[in-house]
Amino acid sequence: MTVCPECQGQVSLPDTAMAAEIVVCEDCSSELEVVAVDPPVLALAPEVEEDWGE
Repeated sequence: MTVCPECQGQVSLPDTAMAAEIVVCEDCSSELEVVAVDPPVLALAPEVEEDWGE
């Protein structure tokens, strides 16, 4: 279990969680990226930006 960086709510990660996986905080619905798994560290997931054809 770790803490949501947005609302400080408790977030449980599945045993199979991997770095770069996206999880959702059940308290605030923020999308979070698993930065590390041992110890578990979460960060706000990057926003998907529009593709300008580049």
